[in-house]
Amino acid sequence: MSEMMRDYSWLAEDMRAFIDQTNAAYPPDAAGFTEAEQRVFYDRMCKLFDRPHPPGMTTEDRAIAGVPCRIYTPATALPGVTAVFFHGGGFVVGGLHSHDAVCAELSAGAGVRLIAVDYRLAPEHRHPAAYDDAMAVVAALSGPKVLVGDSAGGNLAACVAAHQTGIAGQVLIYPGLGGRPDLPSYARHAEAPMLTLADVRYYAEIRFSNGAAGQDDPTAAPLRAKGFAHLPPTALFAAECDPLASDAVEYAARLAEAGVAVSLSVEPGMVHGYLRARHMAKGAQASFERITQALAGFAASAREAQ
Repeated sequence: MSEMMRDYSWLAEDMRAFIDQTNAAYPPDAAGFTEAEQRVFYDRMCKLFDRPHPPGMTTEDRAIAGVPCRIYTPATALPGVTAVFFHGGGFVVGGLHSHDAVCAELSAGAGVRLIAVDYRLAPEHRHPAAYDDAMAVVAALSGPKVLVGDSAGGNLAACVAAHQTGIAGQVLIYPGLGGRPDLPSYARHAEAPMLTLADVRYYAEIRFSNGAAGQDDPTAAPLRAKGFAHLPPTALFAAECDPLASDAVEYAARLAEAGVAVSLSVEPGMVHGYLRARHMAKGAQASFERITQALAGFAASAREAQ
């Protein structure tokens, strides 16, 4: 086991400002509130980092396969490929509004139509509800798809990619992939800002009817799969200071061993949730540009293959 890191004062000033602004959006005793109240806090926090849509962006809210979705179409969108985005939030919080600006900027930056999926949340809808929603939306879309997700959404993207055809690539951003608790980051960054090991366990307990033991299910934990050779090209982005960082490292190794094209960026000095810091922290901005380029690259390769 790695030695636990407790002092994060070395983080860049702009990243520490992001952490402070995030924490200030929650009451001191937020952990004692209900899931419904947690959603209110989370949405309010996300709104602090909201941004206007890029010029020329149009959106449409409609159901796909019975699941609420938001469709982003940038002025520069090229036809033939669709990006599908699954938001983070531990399968408990988040939705179309929490990641609206992120989706709009990804869509515009990569020049692709992007569909954000408002999958069902726990504890009202435990696994496999979110997975079923994600699978249904992707199955209903024609043509090649690139899957994108952050945190819990990265988990969903990887699970769908393992069980769907027509996936041209996947971009996974600080994903939780069901790694074993003896992976290094779980100990080293157990008390990291923005997400602790206790938080990870809390969300796992809520997600499954049988508690965290549900993580043995490969439709919930991609790292528990028996094979990886059928997976699409993958770009992984992990935050250095995140208990989940080792999940991305381990998943990248499994894909590489199976002969799948994969790239891994462990973003230095980044914390879980850093996408929201892309307009206030230089490291987060640079990573967001790399994420956008990865999405654009997969989309371009899929178009060329058509």
